[in-house]
Amino acid sequence: MAATLPDPDRIWTAGLVIIGDEILSGRTHDKNIAQIASWLQVQGIRLSEVRVVPDVEARIVAAVNEMRAAYDYLFTTGGIGPTHDDITVDAVAAALGVAVIVHPQAHAILEAYYADKGGLNEGRLRMARAPEGAELIPNRRSGAPGLKIGNVYVMAGVPSITAGMLDALTGQLEGGKPLISRTLGGFIPESEVAALLREVEKAHANCQIGSYPFFREGKVGANFVIRSTDEGELAQCTDALSAGLSELGYDCTPGGI
Repeated sequence: MAATLPDPDRIWTAGLVIIGDEILSGRTHDKNIAQIASWLQVQGIRLSEVRVVPDVEARIVAAVNEMRAAYDYLFTTGGIGPTHDDITVDAVAAALGVAVIVHPQAHAILEAYYADKGGLNEGRLRMARAPEGAELIPNRRSGAPGLKIGNVYVMAGVPSITAGMLDALTGQLEGGKPLISRTLGGFIPESEVAALLREVEKAHANCQIGSYPFFREGKVGANFVIRSTDEGELAQCTDALSAGLSELGYDCTPGGI
């Protein structure tokens, strides 16, 4: 029997759960959404949903279970540090119905990392805890690894550490065609071209058009971002939008303004 070939047009998706009271209170401004979304796009995976949840186990469990079922991949950030309120490991384990263990490889990594920094203590040892069956995501910056179990990827909340973990995962996840984009921009009120945007997008089924308004130099304008997985269709859609804007009397700048 012939093997089934992978569907080249399949769209791979991911969800992101950002965990932490500090994000919800405004004390910390999240910077991970943009870098994770950009990284996923290069991997051929689309970030489809983001949720921010507090440091409450039941809320984390609910979000993890809903989103790991809804998407091909689920990423979490935050809550894997050394303090008592870092409960992501416990919540992910509860969501998956597995025990929390001290991961032997994580223990060895942390023991080596802290050998000249005062050694392991209770707080540092917490960062070796993992849901049973998890694999490690390397963290060259601070030693404490991220975790992978099933389609769930548990990462740090500190953006620079998250970036290092993403780098370690580069090329490890199966994805589809990367999403590519082109931008047209101008001093164009989006409310006056909304119908055109709908018409052009409808005529190019494999493209999406996003409108991003701005106010600059005392005038309103917008950048229109056209996205697709197909370079030819992207070019056709961009040309059609450019022509439509010109017919309405608007000048637009390739690349945006």
